[in-house]
Amino acid sequence: MATLGERKIYRQKVMQALYATTEGNRLLGVTGEKLRDDLGVPEQDLAAACTYLVGEGLIEVDWATGNTPSMVTLTHQGIRLMEAAEEERG
Repeated sequence: MATLGERKIYRQKVMQALYATTEGNRLLGVTGEKLRDDLGVPEQDLAAACTYLVGEGLIEVDWATGNTPSMVTLTHQGIRLMEAAEEERG
């Protein structure tokens, strides 16, 4: 199981990958398999990160069997968070 620091990193990686891949478009999503492979996050840790982010209202997940995300999309709140972070970076 991941440490607290690793879990925070995984959550941030998921958000950044979703925002970059979908270009902030709520109508687009990313498969859980692509996220797992691109980010190198263990499957159980990806599921935990996604569950947390769903609870925060930042993403929506269509779940496959075995607690595997089949499709992950940003919510309006998630897009706003990522846009605010992008603006802060300049």
